[in-house]
Amino acid sequence: MWWGVGAALLANVLYSAGFVLEKRALGALPEVTVRRPARLLRLVLGSPLWIGGSLALAAGFAAQLAVYRTLPIAAAQGLFVSGLVLLVLLSARLLGEETSGRERYALGAILLALLMVVLSLRESGADADTVGRDAPYPLILLVCVPALAAGVWLYSSAERNARHRHRLPTTGVEYGVAVGLLYGVSSLAVKGVSSHLTSGVGASAVALLRSPYPYLLLFTGAFGLVMSQAALQRCRASLIVPVCTTVTCLFTAVLGTLSFGEELPDEPLRLALRVLGTVLAVTVLLAMPKHDTAPRSPATPRS
Repeated sequence: MWWGVGAALLANVLYSAGFVLEKRALGALPEVTVRRPARLLRLVLGSPLWIGGSLALAAGFAAQLAVYRTLPIAAAQGLFVSGLVLLVLLSARLLGEETSGRERYALGAILLALLMVVLSLRESGADADTVGRDAPYPLILLVCVPALAAGVWLYSSAERNARHRHRLPTTGVEYGVAVGLLYGVSSLAVKGVSSHLTSGVGASAVALLRSPYPYLLLFTGAFGLVMSQAALQRCRASLIVPVCTTVTCLFTAVLGTLSFGEELPDEPLRLALRVLGTVLAVTVLLAMPKHDTAPRSPATPRS
């Protein structure tokens, strides 16, 4: 149980570092767009800094597999939220993104939420946490397919609005929600993959290929890569990632817990700590500023 907590914190470090490195690399590249995915991939694969960020994210994915094998989904989401503290600090230090007083207060509240979730965990005993191992495939598809469609549609809508000449400056909320839906599906797929890593390599591979999880990962990986890079280049990482994380955590904690049949603690104190810690973390994310107040340079008039 506790090494799962350590794996979650390690995943937070790797994910935060990966996002910041990719954001910094994208700042030095020409504008990328989902309408030209081949050009986007060519540009980012030519950046050593971006490759370093993507490797950090891949390592975070491996750590996430360990987390889902040892911790309930709701508890894992509460721990993953704490990574935003490091992300905001790294964004301020390495990207020059200013942190408001409101955001600084939010960091303290997120750390309190992290402590509450950790205190709610129990590894042994009659009230030990149960970790779901499997979910009905039709239920997973019923949950994931509409979410994927909604994410792609919302992102496309945001892209159309962004091309309007007299549009308001983008805040990143639409991009964050769209990418968050894809990452929520990816998180459930990671949970499903972890549940199949219980037997020999051959048997696990065959069982995994018969499940929807690797195909959901391929879809979210391909679309998430292109969509997230364009969004990161246009918006502050310290704004778009909290929005994305909020959607991912809500999606995974609620629908993942139901899909994999995981139960909340029966002990009143632990139940209160688990629920209130997760609610506090999500509430703080929802209350964080979603609008970038930094001045923008005037757009070049079109001929």
